[in-house]
This record gives sequence, C-alpha cells and structure tokens, in this order.
Amino acid sequence: MQTLVILPDLGVSDAATLSVSFWFADEGDEVIEGDRLVELVAGPVTIDVPAPATGRLVEIRVTEEDAVHAGDILAIVESEHDDASD
Repeated sequence: MQTLVILPDLGVSDAATLSVSFWFADEGDEVIEGDRLVELVAGPVTIDVPAPATGRLVEIRVTEEDAVHAGDILAIVESEHDDASD
C-alpha cells in the first residue's frame, strides 16, 4: 500500500518561503510512522514533517532547497499492509 507524504497547511504566512532543508531518510530506507522524515525551513523557523506510515521510502519528490506549499506531495512511503485478517 502506498501512502503519500503530503505537506499539511502549517499556518505559515504566504510571505514566508517554505523550503526543504534536508531529509532524515533516503529513498529505499525504512521509516517508522511518526518519526521525523523531512525538515522544512521558513526564515529562522524549522518544521519537521513526520512519516505518515511505517514502510519503505520509495520516492522523494522534492529535493533540498526546493520551495514547497501546503498540499504538495513530498514523497511516497510503501508499506506491506495486508487488509486480510490472519
């Protein structure tokens, strides 16, 4: 199952430029839901975006220094959830 990492509305003013500072994981790395995934900066403020699911980071769609906005897809996490009960 794939989960999109979507930038939520963080309440940052439109005048502030929000950009990717760095990724805490690389493509192919395992991530755990709730762990820091990517750090964003807006002037002197830093904001961490957590992994929305446990799984493997299969695609990073924005790179360091890219400007981002609420609703942008930052990455994709793929998990091996099986909806069937065991």
